[in-house]
Amino acid sequence: MVPAPSRGLDTLGDAFAHAVLFGVIALLFQSRVPLYLGAFLYFADGERIERALEAIGIRLEPDRIGPDIIKSFASLFAWFALFASLQDSVPAWLAAWLPPAGSWSFIAGIALALAIVEAFATLAMRRALPWFGFQICADSLTWTAIKLLIAVGVLALLVLLGSQ
Repeated sequence: MVPAPSRGLDTLGDAFAHAVLFGVIALLFQSRVPLYLGAFLYFADGERIERALEAIGIRLEPDRIGPDIIKSFASLFAWFALFASLQDSVPAWLAAWLPPAGSWSFIAGIALALAIVEAFATLAMRRALPWFGFQICADSLTWTAIKLLIAVGVLALLVLLGSQ
């Protein structure tokens, strides 16, 4: 077991390495897009999130809903922040598909709501699939596709309930 200060320094060193690498690429291309992409790749890594939380003393229990919410929130927030940052740099036809340039708290709220929906979809799959006699690996494409369908279904249900 690696001591917590060492893990914390590893996390900071990893952040510094990402910043330097993508900073050099940004200088070569004279664009901020590589910096945004580097930040996205750094913050969207679930294993890095777990290591950083362990370094400050927070241990995530496997097969619970909390780790799914935390990892999904970080990943979705990174996606939305990347899209919001790139909105001025993309062609007009693609900018229409990007989220609105709202405040960071609005982007975080959307990411949190979607992370909670995704976490509940994962929890539903963990409980229901063995009941039906299915054994699917959590890292497989089938698992991801089913989780996406459940999350879209829950979001559609929320939209329908909210429109009445």
